[in-house]
Amino acid sequence: MARPSEVPARSLPVVNRQPIAVALRALRQTLLGPDAPPGRPLLARWPRLARHAAPVGLLAALGLFWITVAVESDWGLPTPIAVLFAAMTVAPLLALPRRPLLAWRLTVLALLVCTFNAPADTPGPWTPPLALGSIAVVAVVVARVDRPVLVWVVAITTVPVFTLVRAENRAAVLALLGALAIVGDLIRRNRMSRRALAEQTELSEREHERRAVLEERTRIARELHDVVAHHMSLIAVQAETAPYRLTDVPAPVAAEFTAIAGSARDALTDMRRLLGVLRSESTGPQTAPQPDLADLETMVEAARRAGLPVTLDAEQVQVERVPTPVGLAAYRIVQEGLANAARHAGGAAVRVTVRAGRSSLGVRVQNAPPDSTDARPGTEAGAGHGLTGMRERAVSLGGTFTAGTLPDGGYAVAVELPYDVEDADR
Repeated sequence: MARPSEVPARSLPVVNRQPIAVALRALRQTLLGPDAPPGRPLLARWPRLARHAAPVGLLAALGLFWITVAVESDWGLPTPIAVLFAAMTVAPLLALPRRPLLAWRLTVLALLVCTFNAPADTPGPWTPPLALGSIAVVAVVVARVDRPVLVWVVAITTVPVFTLVRAENRAAVLALLGALAIVGDLIRRNRMSRRALAEQTELSEREHERRAVLEERTRIARELHDVVAHHMSLIAVQAETAPYRLTDVPAPVAAEFTAIAGSARDALTDMRRLLGVLRSESTGPQTAPQPDLADLETMVEAARRAGLPVTLDAEQVQVERVPTPVGLAAYRIVQEGLANAARHAGGAAVRVTVRAGRSSLGVRVQNAPPDSTDARPGTEAGAGHGLTGMRERAVSLGGTFTAGTLPDGGYAVAVELPYDVEDADR
C-alpha cells in the first residue's frame, strides 16, 4: 500500500485566461462601453453634396417615420403604439452616423419590441422599414468596430432572429448576417491598412525633408569650412613670416607672432576634425576650388546652353572687393534659383541681377510666369528644399532673404548679404 506522500500528484490543465478576458471586455464594450470613433463622412469627397446631406437625411427619416406609422396602422395597431414603433424604427438611423454602437443597441431593442400583429404572409414579424434599417445599421457597425466586438454584435443580433423569425426564413437571415460580418471585417481591415500606409508615407516624407535640410546644412558648413580654413592658413603663414620681414623685432613681439600662428593652426586642426564629422563616408574630400562671383557668367552660359533663357545683369561689380564667403553664398543662391526656375517654370525667361553696394551685396533671381505649354512633368511646387538652403545661407552671413510670387504670376528670390568694407579692401 503506497503512502499518501508517494502518490504522484496530477498536474491541473493550464487555462489561458487571456481570450476569456478579451471576450468579456468586448462584451462589456458592446453592451455598455464607449462608442466607436466616428469614421470619415460618406460624402467627404463631394463637399457640395455633403452640405445638403443633413436636411435630406432628416426629410428621409421623416418620410420613413410616416411610412412606418401607416404600415403599423394597417396591421391593426392603435395610433399611439404605431407612432412609438415608428420612432423606435427611425431613432437608430438618426444615431448611426456618429454613434454606431448606440444605433445597434436601439435596433436590437426595436427588433425585440416591435413584433405585434404581423400578417401571416410576411417573412418576419417586423415592418419592411425596420427590417431594412436593421440591415443598414448592422452593416455599418460591423465595418466600424473591432473583431471581438463584431463577434458579439453578430451573436446578439441572432437572438431575435432565432426567437422571432419563422423557421423557413431563419437560414437566409443568418446567412445574411454572416455575409455582413465577413464583408464588414474586410472593409475595416482594408481601412486600417490604408491608414497605416498613409501614416508611414507621411512619416517617410517628413524624414526625407529632415534629411534634405540636414544635408544642405552640412554642405553649407563644409563650404564655409573651406573658406575659413583658407583664411586661417593665411593668418598662420603671415604670422610665422612677419618676424623675418621686419627688422629689429623685439622678443616679446616675435613670441606673440609665434603664439598667433600656433593658435591659428590649432583652430585649423579643430576645423578639420569638425569637417570629418560633417562629411559622410560616401563623400570624398573636395579638392576643387570653390566658385565665386567671377564664375557667374560661366554658370549662366551653361544654363543658356541647356535651354533656359537667362539674362545676367552684374555690371560694375568688383569681384575682388566681395569677401569669399559672400561670393560663394551668392553663387550658390543664383545656382539654386536657376535650378528652381528650370524645374518649376520651364520656358519662362529668367533675369539674374547682382548689385554690390558699399556694405552689402544684393542678389535677385526673377522668372516670368511659366508657360503652360512648356510645363515639365513631375515638377510640383514645394517638392524640393532649395528655398530652405538659400535662406540658411543668407542667415548664416547675417543677411536677409525674401521669396514670393509676383503680381504677374512670376516668381522672385531676393537676397541681401552684408560684408565689412574694410575687410573687403584688405
